[in-house]
Amino acid sequence: MDYKNTYAGTSRGQYAVASHARNARVGLLQPILLLFFLWLVGFQPAIAGASEPSHPDAKAAKLTVNPDTQIASGITSLEPDADTLGKGEQVENRNSKFQVTYVWQRKSAFTAPYSGTNSLTPELEKRSYSLSATAYFGARVWQGGEVYFNPEVIMSQSLSSLTGLGGLTNGENQKGGGANPTFYNARLFLRQTWGFGGGSEKVESAANQLAGTIDKHRLVLTAGKIGLIDVFDGNAFSHDPRTQFLNWSLMTHGAFDYAADQRGYTVGAALEYYHDDWVFRIGRFEQPKESNGLPLDSRIMAHHGDQFEIEHGYEIAGQPGKLRLLAFHNEARMGGFQNALDLWKANGKAGVPDVGNVRKDQSKYGFGINLEQNLDNDIGLFIRASWNDGSTETYAFTEIERSLSGGVMVKGTAWSRPNDILGLGYACNGLSSVHRAYLAAGGLGVFIGDGRLNYQPEEIFEGFYNLNITRNTLLTLDYQHIANPAYNTDRGPVSVAGVRLHWGN
Repeated sequence: MDYKNTYAGTSRGQYAVASHARNARVGLLQPILLLFFLWLVGFQPAIAGASEPSHPDAKAAKLTVNPDTQIASGITSLEPDADTLGKGEQVENRNSKFQVTYVWQRKSAFTAPYSGTNSLTPELEKRSYSLSATAYFGARVWQGGEVYFNPEVIMSQSLSSLTGLGGLTNGENQKGGGANPTFYNARLFLRQTWGFGGGSEKVESAANQLAGTIDKHRLVLTAGKIGLIDVFDGNAFSHDPRTQFLNWSLMTHGAFDYAADQRGYTVGAALEYYHDDWVFRIGRFEQPKESNGLPLDSRIMAHHGDQFEIEHGYEIAGQPGKLRLLAFHNEARMGGFQNALDLWKANGKAGVPDVGNVRKDQSKYGFGINLEQNLDNDIGLFIRASWNDGSTETYAFTEIERSLSGGVMVKGTAWSRPNDILGLGYACNGLSSVHRAYLAAGGLGVFIGDGRLNYQPEEIFEGFYNLNITRNTLLTLDYQHIANPAYNTDRGPVSVAGVRLHWGN
């Protein structure tokens, strides 16, 4: 990972031995799991599918694309394979899909009268990149039961060692990334569906999704290792940095400090109930053992991330939309900003305040509202607003405690490129008052800390254009303009240009 070892209060050495042993066990287990799943799915080529893991039970937004492309989040068509059953229904018993994504970014030089330990480097950075590859293996194991396994590899070099911004510029960058290829198990989970009638709807073949039919009234249990936002805070127009917006504060709620390890994955369970146009979700997942660390804390009753979400689908003037309301509550061993300031003052303001010196079991809570709406068959918009209490350090996501974001996605039909996508997005991120005071006194977070602070909200504009090259290949040109990086009006603005190449079946 591109990570500063000087992060206040965090000693990576505390869990280095445990992490090494754990990695050794995973290194032995993963080839066994891979061979098992290759046997289970018969290593059959995937039939036509979607791009990145869309939620397995979600309906497609009306903004759809040609089935030979993988841009946007619409569900694609499929062709029957050997497991297709009769009566006009297409049912997969197993599938396999793959993706490869390369992102390159270049940051311009910008004005900065001072810099701190965790500042965005003011000099020109000519090359930042990430390269990821993922295999998605799925198998139907019994009635209503499906098992999925996703081995993954990534290598990356982040801008400014992944510091200096609340809204970081590449959603493919991991806190645990680095220049050497890292292989790991991204997901291994069971999905169990119980149907209760109410009619049926078709499910298309996709990554982590087997084709078939499901009841409109159903209960779905997802348990195992997943990305928490595989299930929560979905949005057809802004959710996947491999095909949509790259910025962290546009791919999900900026203030959603959701449970995850350094790579963005966690272990736990989610339960969802679908009833026509309503969905109710609840889940509990493991937190990392340390703030923004890799090993997960298996003491899920003591330290965890809980979330509850309500989703409602509707139509306005014949155009579909969805509204989601989210609440989350985290329990973990976190440092509080006010406690760090109080201790610093009690010690005569020696050095700087440090949340690492005041960590104890504490809670964090927050809320989010998420809207997606088609305007017509070619244009869709999204809006998100989120807030958390901001009293404790960022534990698993990024340093944002208030966020408002929105944007549009437009198919290229009007300029005779119906399989291309233009995306325009904006995010305004903020911090709590006590977090501002902590940074102004010289305190450091995991991502930000200029040594002082002249506070203003961080504002981000991102525009991208997805050019459909071949059947499953996208070339993206991306541009981001960021004012007040790390909430400091003394520094910036800064521009980041990028190119993304994505292949997926």
